[in-house]
Amino acid sequence: MTGFLTCWDGSEYQLPQLYEWRLCYGLGSPCDSFEVCALWDGVRADLLAQFTRFRGVWKDQTVFTGVVDECESCRDGNGTRLMIRGRGMAALLLDNEAVGADYQVATLDDILRDHVTPYGITVGERGTFPAVSPFSVDTGSSEWQVVERFARCYGGISPRFDRMGRLILSPLPQSGGYTLGADTAVTSLTLREQRYGRYSQIFVRDTAGKTTQTVQDADFTARGGQSRKVLTMPNKTGYEAMRYSARYQLERSAEEARRLEVSLTELFPAWPGELVTVSDQWPGCGGRWSVREMECSWNEEGASSTLVLGTP
Repeated sequence: MTGFLTCWDGSEYQLPQLYEWRLCYGLGSPCDSFEVCALWDGVRADLLAQFTRFRGVWKDQTVFTGVVDECESCRDGNGTRLMIRGRGMAALLLDNEAVGADYQVATLDDILRDHVTPYGITVGERGTFPAVSPFSVDTGSSEWQVVERFARCYGGISPRFDRMGRLILSPLPQSGGYTLGADTAVTSLTLREQRYGRYSQIFVRDTAGKTTQTVQDADFTARGGQSRKVLTMPNKTGYEAMRYSARYQLERSAEEARRLEVSLTELFPAWPGELVTVSDQWPGCGGRWSVREMECSWNEEGASSTLVLGTP
């Protein structure tokens, strides 16, 4: 992989050949991250404080765009090494606190104008969102929390960033061409079923106790789930917003319930959000899965990838 660093003034610096790197991708949260290591002469150590962005290129394709968090130049008996660590572009929304506000009517354009574009973030694909009335931004929320709540509660969409660093606000793909079969170079496979932390019911009420809403996870309840969460929301929150918030909480708690973790010897097998078909070769694992996380790395031991798969 070839690495490029952009300085605050817009100039670009190509890293020397990388001898070790690791790229981690997800669906917005946790934030994507990267770590790259290169041998260099250390002559331009003055540049370390200038780097702000990183771009990784693999086989002429950009595979990562992110924010530089840390630069380290180390000199020892093995020579001088340069290490760069950072996160995906979602870091700009996670690191900035939103200004509390009440929207009489909030549209997607309003949210992007006030909470995304001020940080130089561009938007790629976007779906259809309703105008929300009212919509409140709580003081202390991060800009990412504002975008995520609006997208998931009112559009049913998981906001995420692509390899070019663009914010994606469209539904997850319903197709994918990758298949885990008998001829796939799988080095390990782990299936996990988790009940702890999953809610069977969300009870929502306003602070006055006049409006209540109960949303239940019928599937988990039928399988013996007994875990209720009570949400108390401001009186100004509408009935529909309360219902969306309850469903949102149920969906988030169910996301970790079933996971299949697969380690492979190939790089970039399938991207987060894509569907993967697993053959019946592995008992209990066959069927369609959705990629939740992907980690790719290269070091002296060779190339490897890990896919974390969840229920579509």
